Amino acid sequence: MRASVGRIQARSAACARPAATRAVTTCKESRIGKKPVLVGKSEVKLQGQVLTVKGPLGTLTREFPSEISVAMSDDNSAVTFKKTEETKKARQLHGLCRTLGQNMVTGVVDGWEKKLSLIGVGYRAAMKGSNQIELQLGYIHPVVLDLPEGVKAEVDKSQTAITITGYDKEVVGNFAAVVRSKRPPEVYKGKGIRYADEYVRMKEGKAGKK
Repeated sequence: MRASVGRIQARSAACARPAATRAVTTCKESRIGKKPVLVGKSEVKLQGQVLTVKGPLGTLTREFPSEISVAMSDDNSAVTFKKTEETKKARQLHGLCRTLGQNMVTGVVDGWEKKLSLIGVGYRAAMKGSNQIELQLGYIHPVVLDLPEGVKAEVDKSQTAITITGYDKEVVGNFAAVVRSKRPPEVYKGKGIRYADEYVRMKEGKAGKK
């Protein structure tokens, strides 16, 4: 009987406890997204969600998603990016869209650059005309790559360093990745193509069987 009373009292106490409340969290505004993109020496044209940026190095155009509102400042000196809705997707896109806008302005005015190093005996690079690069990477035949539109490449005198430049950051980065992929650095001796600022973690070679 006492056990039954105890169970009833325990249930009553549980029911008397206040219901747990879920903490309400508010996501902070993106610090990057709130910053305006200064136009500087570039010329900017905005039509709806389509932004066109023109500079001494070239012209870039990008359409931004509807979750982000793109606008020019009153004096046309800057581009601003604001969320059109309070959703997770909009919050994720806010800072990204602002960064993409900044990359457009920086690209057409100053350009972007990627440097690669060739490491290995006999590994070398050379330009073929102004729109092709030839890579000697230990294969039977050399690897010849066409430069994308708006991209330039230079090879130093040692033929072991490549500098890739262009006004579109994505195109420059993608082409540099293609070059690297033709002979990625191996982890035992480090031979291959790597970014100039890339750190390759080396592995110890396997000891021979005794």
